[in-house]
Amino acid sequence: MNVLIVDDNKASADLLQELLGLHDHTARCAYTARQALDAAAAESFDAALIDLGLPDMPGTEVARQLRESKAEGTPKLLVAVTGFSAQDMAGQSAEGLFDHHLQKPVDIEKLERILAGG
Repeated sequence: MNVLIVDDNKASADLLQELLGLHDHTARCAYTARQALDAAAAESFDAALIDLGLPDMPGTEVARQLRESKAEGTPKLLVAVTGFSAQDMAGQSAEGLFDHHLQKPVDIEKLERILAGG
């Protein structure tokens, strides 16, 4: 799969990119919401891993814009990546925008199962 990683923590994003590469995926990092939206408009992605706490726009807004996009190649699988638990996020504006929710640090095996469709 081709995965878009959206996280303002460069070290965390870069490490996740390397780990995905070891699992035979390709990945591109975007460190701001604007970079993520520009990347999604320019390249096809199968999935996007989106940090909810971005400096220029909430990750929920990035997800909303991706969901509303009619562009070919826009990622259909959206995964929230955050320090907050799913229970902490319950009732927030993230509901319905994301297919899955992962807490940091990301469990790569769990992420691999999500990417594999299971």
